[in-house]
Amino acid sequence: MDRRASTCHVVAVPYPARGHINPVLNLCKILASQAPHVAITFVLTEEWLTLIGSDQNPSNTSFATIPNVLPSERVRAQHFSEFVEAVFTKMETPFEELLDRLRPPPTLIVADTFLSWAVRIGNQRNIPVALFWTTAASNFSCLYPSQLLEQNGRLRQNLSEDETVDSVQMHLTDLVDEKIGQSMRQTIDWVRRAQYLLLSSVYEIESQTVDALKLSLSFPIYTIGPSIPYFELEDNPRSTSDLSYIIDWLDCQPARSVLYLSLGSFHSVSSSKMDEIAAGLRDSDVRFLWVARDDGSRLKGLLPDGNKGIVVPWCEQLRALTHPSVGGFWTHCGWNSIQEGVYAGLPFLAYPIALDQGLNCKLVVDDWKVGWRVDKSEGDISGLVRKFMDSGNGESRELRRRVNQLRELCSHAIGSDGSTGSNIGAFIRDISRDAAKIQDSS
Repeated sequence: MDRRASTCHVVAVPYPARGHINPVLNLCKILASQAPHVAITFVLTEEWLTLIGSDQNPSNTSFATIPNVLPSERVRAQHFSEFVEAVFTKMETPFEELLDRLRPPPTLIVADTFLSWAVRIGNQRNIPVALFWTTAASNFSCLYPSQLLEQNGRLRQNLSEDETVDSVQMHLTDLVDEKIGQSMRQTIDWVRRAQYLLLSSVYEIESQTVDALKLSLSFPIYTIGPSIPYFELEDNPRSTSDLSYIIDWLDCQPARSVLYLSLGSFHSVSSSKMDEIAAGLRDSDVRFLWVARDDGSRLKGLLPDGNKGIVVPWCEQLRALTHPSVGGFWTHCGWNSIQEGVYAGLPFLAYPIALDQGLNCKLVVDDWKVGWRVDKSEGDISGLVRKFMDSGNGESRELRRRVNQLRELCSHAIGSDGSTGSNIGAFIRDISRDAAKIQDSS
């Protein structure tokens, strides 16, 4: 990449977790492909570069690394508070040292919203900062100061009668100690000092919340979701991975007959709960594709052999979800997974585990009404799964009708005249203008 020919140099730094890295990387791929004059340096901790790799990226994108914040970041779920504190305290200095080495000098920093130190660095160096919120816009409103919500009256529709904004904020930080919880809340205070806010949402789906934020913040806000690799499906409609046998298996199944299950790659589910799910699947007689990273071998022994289902350690999720044989999605309610399910037009069985997933579940089940909540304490899993996958059932059919409406909104948003395309175009114009000003003044 000839950086001397670039008029805009974007340095992107995500929070070091897959659910944050992937949407930022997807945005960078779109920026790089739509704006050849934009050079992008994507900053990862050392371990994540080995996990993500740098293949199949646009030529005007390069990778740089800073040291890991923990010796092994893949064990962060077992040491979550320690990991969060390290992100807040150990990434800033090496990131700033990296900025000193980059040529040409950066003209924009794209940073995860939780990396508040990036705003401080940008303001000190007169480099504009675009904060990237990688979950639902309504969740951002929950963490934002409560006067925003009272002023605009937009979020109350997302809360039950016994919930308050403060209770939701506590829920989002209840997995960390008070010191880290306070740090997480303080990061939101830095939002007003940034120059841009990027939301991983489709405007047409969360328009009320986005409009409320636009009234309350004085800088540009862009909805650029869904922040998922839908553009890669267009470039390569068939899987090229080592696990292409998954697609081959799906090819042999009837249309909309397969339940896809994935409970994420971060927080774990107890072995007893996994066994309960396996028993329910076995008794339901429903076809399934289950992505279980660590429990695959054990679960295979609990499930029937043959053509009814397979358990795999990893899968190209969006490619599988968009396969014609997949008819439903059992999910932990991570925001990226929800966006992929909506893009694919699939109804949800919602099984939130931690952090923002409970609020995402509320969106899916209570607001959008495109999914059913799986009761973790009681209930007949086999009966629920059968009913959910029964295309002749009236309630199940209504879920599919509603999610198809969301799918159409999502499809229009990423089209040539949709909100996402317009927002990305506006963002490119704005950061290019800022880059020209910086270069003229240097």
